[in-house]
Amino acid sequence: MKRWIIWPAIALVAVAIGLISLFSSPPQPSANSQTQDPLTATQPQEQLKISTAQIPAPVVESKSDQPIETLSSLTKEELESLITAAGQNAIKTAIRSVAPAVVQVQVVSQGGTNSFQDFFNNDPFFKRFFNIPEDEQGQKQSALGSGFFISYGGQKYLLTNNHVIDGAVSIQVLPPDHSSLKAEIVGADAQLDLAVLKIVGNGAEDLPVVELGDSSQVEVGDWVIAIGNPFGLDYTVTAGIISYLHRDIPRPDGRCCFRDMTQTDAAINPGNSGGPLVDAQGRVIGINSAIVSNAAGLGFAIPINSAKRVLDQLINKGSITRAWLGVIIGELTQDKAEYFGIQPFSGVLINDIVKGGPSEGRLQEDDVILSVDGQPTPRMRDLQDAIQYRSVGEAVQLEVLRAGQRITVDIPLAERPSDEQLSQTPTPQPQSGQPQ
Repeated sequence: MKRWIIWPAIALVAVAIGLISLFSSPPQPSANSQTQDPLTATQPQEQLKISTAQIPAPVVESKSDQPIETLSSLTKEELESLITAAGQNAIKTAIRSVAPAVVQVQVVSQGGTNSFQDFFNNDPFFKRFFNIPEDEQGQKQSALGSGFFISYGGQKYLLTNNHVIDGAVSIQVLPPDHSSLKAEIVGADAQLDLAVLKIVGNGAEDLPVVELGDSSQVEVGDWVIAIGNPFGLDYTVTAGIISYLHRDIPRPDGRCCFRDMTQTDAAINPGNSGGPLVDAQGRVIGINSAIVSNAAGLGFAIPINSAKRVLDQLINKGSITRAWLGVIIGELTQDKAEYFGIQPFSGVLINDIVKGGPSEGRLQEDDVILSVDGQPTPRMRDLQDAIQYRSVGEAVQLEVLRAGQRITVDIPLAERPSDEQLSQTPTPQPQSGQPQ
């Protein structure tokens, strides 16, 4: 009996010893296995993306007798702290790369209204606070704004807002070193609220220029930085995010709107107008425009692609020539679409025809424009973008829905009249839509 007990016991002990030996042995790497964690700092890092900022993974020095720290080994709090610090560093780097090219623009105009003070309705307290003298009709007035240098065609130019320099008698530009440079207007456009200036004489040779970005790549939620001189305070920086894209803003004079604006919650105040809106890589993606007064938390900027599209005309001609169809258009909303028996926002509705315009005798009221040269035009901005920057005299082919039938109409484009001319034309009515 004792032997029957002893031999099984010995066998169990042997098995136990074998298992202990098996699990205590270090694993042998296979030929295809990696000997190092691919997320360690000694390997090339895949970058984390925070909004538009590319943030490199942390670098942790390795010692032969210490384990290598990886992202996966960080706590949530440590990772959040790392991301925050890297984002702040990206913003600081962007500011340092752009701020030296940003200037204060001081304008003296003869009589009229002051774009800077108009945002405060010529408030007496505002004037006393900033030591601005009371104006009388016909006297010279001062305005403040911002601008930034760009390079175009091998030359250095300054971008700012049209409303900053409108009616200017003289323009002084103050770089960060507070020297004073005289500037003159090269070209300006009230509809886009854009102006191009150049420095008279010497003084701008050593001033840096900004890098222009691509505003079509901007997304809601991206971090942005506004740089300028709000209320005349030197070189102020505010930060925020992109809140909305392609926003149309009513103009103070009641004429149509500022189209396709970029909305941000970065503070943009009078004096910021004309300064750059910058992404986290230090690229200018917009031109700040303080066009809405008393709008806390709302800032707007002209997309930089809109400016790049017309720079050649402004620099070489001094103005922008826009083509048009000579129609008054409106959105094809749900109720209107039901009336025509089509899907909403599948085309642009013609509300009226401008007499003497290129579409007279070719298009009719209640036509729906479905496409231009095969390019669909579901909304007004699509039609405007497809037409306004084409050459005057160029013929376009429209696909039109008329009385339930699809037809094609060829129209030679004409030059769009100025806003003043349009306001004197009896046919277009502001409430009936937008001229195109």
